[in-house]
Amino acid sequence: MSKQVYISADYDKTNGDQDVVDELNKWGSDNLHKVDFIDMSQVSSGSVANSADCRICDLKAEFNSQINASSAVIFVVGDKTGSRIAGSECERASKEQWQCYCTPYKQNPKGTKACKVFSVSTPGENDNYGNINSCSYLRHEFEQAKKKKKTIIIVYNSTRKESNWLPSYMDGYEDDARPFWKIDANGKKVGDYSYIKEVLGF
Repeated sequence: MSKQVYISADYDKTNGDQDVVDELNKWGSDNLHKVDFIDMSQVSSGSVANSADCRICDLKAEFNSQINASSAVIFVVGDKTGSRIAGSECERASKEQWQCYCTPYKQNPKGTKACKVFSVSTPGENDNYGNINSCSYLRHEFEQAKKKKKTIIIVYNSTRKESNWLPSYMDGYEDDARPFWKIDANGKKVGDYSYIKEVLGF
């Protein structure tokens, strides 16, 4: 039976960490490991995003659902992760509905729309991390995984430990984060799965 593992990463086409995600998906689909990786790019291109009125809060709610269904969450940290702010535009948590506007996902050319969230409330101890917030998507995923006590795996898109890449919201995880890449005997950069295998129980 395959394990479902959620991947949080920066999917910027020019400066993101897609190479790590691609390598993880290749490893997870082999006959030995059978890991069903779900990542932010799959969720944001899926059914919830197909709605013409999909908002930031809708995507965050779907991220919550996918993280809840996963046994672990892998956070890929690159040199730009700490500066990414996509998803942080929502102001509804601190303003009235009539004061808030946001851009529906994939609808940027059509401009902003008035907020559709009528009322907000503070999530309870056992609830999801609230999807009405001003966190970036990346931070929201981390906060949800932490709140739901998911197994958290942090890897750097590097052959070295890059503690200065960790966003401030990952403070305290410096000792756990590991490089994802290593250089093999032929001088080629390859994925180092030893840490991930250990945590996932392979």
